[in-house]
Amino acid sequence: MLTIGRLASYAGVTIRAVRHYHQIGLLQEPERDASGYRTYDAAAVVRLVRIRTLAEAGVPLARVRELLDAEPETFAAATAEIDRQLRTQIRTLQEHRRRIALLGSGDSLAVPPEVADYLARLRAIGASAATVEAERDAWILMAARWPESIPQMMEQKVAQLADPKVVRLYQLIGRIAENWADEELLGETADLMSELFAQAEAAGELSGMGDTSPDEAFVRLMDSFAYAAHPAVARLRTLVAERGWVGWTRVEKRQP
Repeated sequence: MLTIGRLASYAGVTIRAVRHYHQIGLLQEPERDASGYRTYDAAAVVRLVRIRTLAEAGVPLARVRELLDAEPETFAAATAEIDRQLRTQIRTLQEHRRRIALLGSGDSLAVPPEVADYLARLRAIGASAATVEAERDAWILMAARWPESIPQMMEQKVAQLADPKVVRLYQLIGRIAENWADEELLGETADLMSELFAQAEAAGELSGMGDTSPDEAFVRLMDSFAYAAHPAVARLRTLVAERGWVGWTRVEKRQP
């Protein structure tokens, strides 16, 4: 007859595990003998080894008792079902690993692949880290509101990066982030923005929001997000308005 320590040792588990199996009813706890000790027989060792084997195979403890006492056909069906569940869990974990690997520096967190690619292109043209971060957060909002329109928007945005004027704009924005009180710099930026707005209007791409349905509440949300991102935004909007363009997220030519 075995003490609980010997039982645990023979079965390859801990004493704590044996006690846990007692608590959940997987292993019967023996009565105390005349000396006041609980002792275990060979059958307890066999059952405990079977419990350990099933648990190590990934069988949830809630299903172990069912399998311990099952007929061969029932056992086979149950293990097949558990195997299917484990395969599903493995696929889920593999997908999690894939997504974690794609996060990289964090630019791709919560944004579609098209946006992550666009942000990488912004870095490549020399946009500042602060500018890329602000763009990322803005596109998280846009993708949440209009996920189906993101591919079209990104195609347009990527195409714009081939324009030296757009590259210059991002360079100016990076400088503004460090010296936003420079009125000469702000004026140069507003001039360039106005020129780009006129160019976009001629191409029918002024809003920059693709074919999205009008949503003034969301436009106001995006505008407030931009204003909160940097104090220069409000000043730039004023300067751009003086040059005949109103709005920020959705830009329009001011009517005379």
